[in-house]
Amino acid sequence: MTLEATETALTEIAARLRMAIVRTSRRLRQEAAEAAGQLTPTAAAALATVERHGPLTPSELAEIERVKRPTATRTLGVLGDAGLVERAPDPEDGRSALVSVTAAGRERLRRLRGRKNAYLARRMRELPDEDVEALERAAGILERILDEERP
Repeated sequence: MTLEATETALTEIAARLRMAIVRTSRRLRQEAAEAAGQLTPTAAAALATVERHGPLTPSELAEIERVKRPTATRTLGVLGDAGLVERAPDPEDGRSALVSVTAAGRERLRRLRGRKNAYLARRMRELPDEDVEALERAAGILERILDEERP
């Protein structure tokens, strides 16, 4: 196979994979919509990031989420108003605050993840064992790809 054919094949596989990921992500958001309440996908992602990496400054959240700081600040404002995150003074920089997830935020994430996980588990029960094993390998590969690109 030529380099051009290989690149074409990889591009076609990437397009199929991208579309499958997009459709799966959309379906998972739909499944979790009731548990999300008024949270947008952006706010839910920010809440999960604060839980995973926090406490964080708004600038750190913006960097991880790859958004501009004003966007992160607005999102944190929405999450704070909903009682899902709380701010504390940053002991290293008095001009900034550290944001962490509240108990209510952890509970909201638990419900969101539970609904999404239950949906996928129901769908995976219908698959043959070798397909489930292939999905497990794919999950590891995707995690590795994403971890390698972190700033």
